[in-house]
Amino acid sequence: MAESPAAHRVNVDKPWWRELNRYHWIVFALATMSWLFDCMDQRFFNIVRQPALRSLMYGSEVNRPEAPPLTAEQQARVQSYGRIATAMIMLGWAVGGFFFGMMGDRIGRVRTMMITISIYAGFTGLSALSVAWWDFIVYRFLMGLGVGGLFASAVSLVAEVVPPSARPHALGLFQAFSATGNVIGSAISIYIKPQSTSLGLENWRWLFLVGTLPMLLIFLIRKKIKEPESWRHAQTRASEDIHKQLGAWQDLFAPGLRRHTLVGITLAVVGVIGLWGVAFFSPELIRDGLREWSKERQDFYVGVGLMLQDIGAFFGVYFFTMVAARLGRRPAFGLCFLGAFIATALIFQSLRTPSHVFWMIPILGFWTLSPFGGYAIYFPELYPTRLRSSGVGFCYNVSRVISAAALFGSAYLVILLRRIEVAEPFRVGSILITLIYFVGLVALIWAPETKGRPLPED
Repeated sequence: MAESPAAHRVNVDKPWWRELNRYHWIVFALATMSWLFDCMDQRFFNIVRQPALRSLMYGSEVNRPEAPPLTAEQQARVQSYGRIATAMIMLGWAVGGFFFGMMGDRIGRVRTMMITISIYAGFTGLSALSVAWWDFIVYRFLMGLGVGGLFASAVSLVAEVVPPSARPHALGLFQAFSATGNVIGSAISIYIKPQSTSLGLENWRWLFLVGTLPMLLIFLIRKKIKEPESWRHAQTRASEDIHKQLGAWQDLFAPGLRRHTLVGITLAVVGVIGLWGVAFFSPELIRDGLREWSKERQDFYVGVGLMLQDIGAFFGVYFFTMVAARLGRRPAFGLCFLGAFIATALIFQSLRTPSHVFWMIPILGFWTLSPFGGYAIYFPELYPTRLRSSGVGFCYNVSRVISAAALFGSAYLVILLRRIEVAEPFRVGSILITLIYFVGLVALIWAPETKGRPLPED
């Protein structure tokens, strides 16, 4: 069932999807579903972050409709711990991306995918058993290990299996469909309201239990997918040449690759901070804008808003794909970083009413997720086969250490702004963080253009 050499010839006369045979579609579908459900589990956390921490810090009764609202100081503590929990996911993401990125090169893309799926789904389920804020945060870190490792192996697998003419489109669609996982998570949260209780168990715990279902994919992947031919050839070369070892992470900083790695890390840091440090706090933004409404109505608009954000994200990622395929990777990054800055700053300043949710939040999702299409398309094109998973994992995930540090700082930024009596410190702090997009624009000066080039092999 492995791909044939003929499958790698470019045929410009066919639409890209006509280049894919049955095996290509199986690989694409299973890799995409593994990342899609990974993002569903992440979305559950974004939705329940505040209700879960309120419950774990102040007791489950604080989420009941009749309960009095938290004091301003208590709410500030919940928001700060929420940023710390998010930072711990990203730290785990970084560690997992580094370690499992190397494993993807050393033991294979397929084996690594199965291991990382079991980790992210398993620890999502264990989060339902949290008894305090500290073990909740520990489970978030461990879940992040699987999240970080999966992306590198799945992206490398798709990049190496599909024909070159289809590669940017397939990888862009792979990333775009991750928004579908977010939509699924948001849709489920509308019916399993995170601030309610069912069968004697808080609903945020039920949502985490639903997050164990992706483990079923492991059996399909094991049965249907084989390691790519290019990886098997690299494995053979590594056994013959000590200078071409698989997953030798120090080679990412060797002459010829050092600039690729530094540029990749910077581009990833910019997008991750913009998304996880600002845009993924849209539930808090919606609740802040609708703070005079009931908790039940807030939950409803959070669920709807996140679905709309994800629909916008789908089109944003594929917008990057189209721009990258036609104009190049660098122009696509530049356009999307600029759009993300403008959209995020304006929306975090302006969202105040339910009607704003319906049109502002999709725009937020479109622009802040659009650069992530580039991480799936661009990063595999920077590295040879023996380092591809390591390079993707390093750029996309180790950069999250920097992003996690920034999120720790942002938690204290909100507290500082509150102490100096800045009006609306959550909104002001979020807007200040969006300045990170200008760092990405500067980094593009040194970014190599890879449009139209084959995947490097040596």
